[in-house]
Amino acid sequence: MLGDDEAILRDRMLRVWGRATSGNVQKVMWTIGELGLPHERVGRGFGGLDTAGYGALNPNRRIPTLEDGNTVVWESNVIVRYLAAKFGAGTLWPIDPATRAVADEWMDWQQTTLLPDMRTVFWGLIRAAERQHDRAEIDTAVANLKSSWARLDQQLRGRRFVAGDQLTMGDVPIGAACYRYHALDIDRAPLEHVGAWYDRLRSRAAFREHVMIPLE
Repeated sequence: MLGDDEAILRDRMLRVWGRATSGNVQKVMWTIGELGLPHERVGRGFGGLDTAGYGALNPNRRIPTLEDGNTVVWESNVIVRYLAAKFGAGTLWPIDPATRAVADEWMDWQQTTLLPDMRTVFWGLIRAAERQHDRAEIDTAVANLKSSWARLDQQLRGRRFVAGDQLTMGDVPIGAACYRYHALDIDRAPLEHVGAWYDRLRSRAAFREHVMIPLE
């Protein structure tokens, strides 16, 4: 049985729902790692999302979900923003509105522009038995990704990170996707600035621990 102090500490501790191999969960865990936040993990395996308890937390029954006391947050990029704003003002959460807007732009770009083609390639090559994709569809997505990553390459010209010289929340969703992009057995165009940026991410302990996990 937990003592009073242990119970209070647990109530104050962040709870993260979701398996370690989920790319969306990895965004959240990398953020937590960068900020050095005490936390506990729940639902590390597949399944378990159809329970009434989980549905009360997240009506979409997807991962990740974050519990911070009585506050519940879902959608991975929103969780990253929440954690950065609450615990990382001046670091992951840029104080300057213009810099923060750049970080926001690239976070949304990951979901609206990068993700559809990344999903097609990932499901077509890694989970082919679960979801069928025509080879031409995969090839088109690979070509689209070359163009998309080239746009990020231009953004990183003269910058160490997406929004400037400091790691921000804007790097997190794209950085997690970049690991998967390099782990896929596909043709990738050489991109000088993306490559240098990716090397900087790989030098960070939290990135290595929470993102650089073998694909499912």
